[in-house]
Amino acid sequence: MNERIALHNTFVVERVYKASPTRVFANWADPKLKEQWFSKADEFDFRVGGAEKSQGGPPGGPVFTFDAQYQDIVQNERIVYSYTLDMDDKRLSISVTTVEFKPEGAGTKLIFTEQGVFLDGHDSPAQREHGTKEMLDKLGILFENS
Repeated sequence: MNERIALHNTFVVERVYKASPTRVFANWADPKLKEQWFSKADEFDFRVGGAEKSQGGPPGGPVFTFDAQYQDIVQNERIVYSYTLDMDDKRLSISVTTVEFKPEGAGTKLIFTEQGVFLDGHDSPAQREHGTKEMLDKLGILFENS
């Protein structure tokens, strides 16, 4: 049996986008916009108490399940959600994430803070932070090309 461990970690990723807070926020709130830079949701109910869920993975590989609950939403300013991430039947992590949208010049400073517990060595804070940076860079490309 694998050793049972719970590794707690918090990381913060900041990005400045060439778009207004309203436009950046919309890319989190609208499922059609969000699927351009994040996995397509099987369920998307963007409201306090609502859920977002998606499943997917590489062909023939494990199935990853992202299961989020929206805890707080302040239009164009803040989103707070909690989520679990599973790989097949293994729970990888449980997190609380805050996304803040702050005006910066003609653009937006996005501050992404994740507080997580990473379980049993299946995932690490460094891997999650790396994936988050790639995801937020993908979002930024949308604003560069429009």
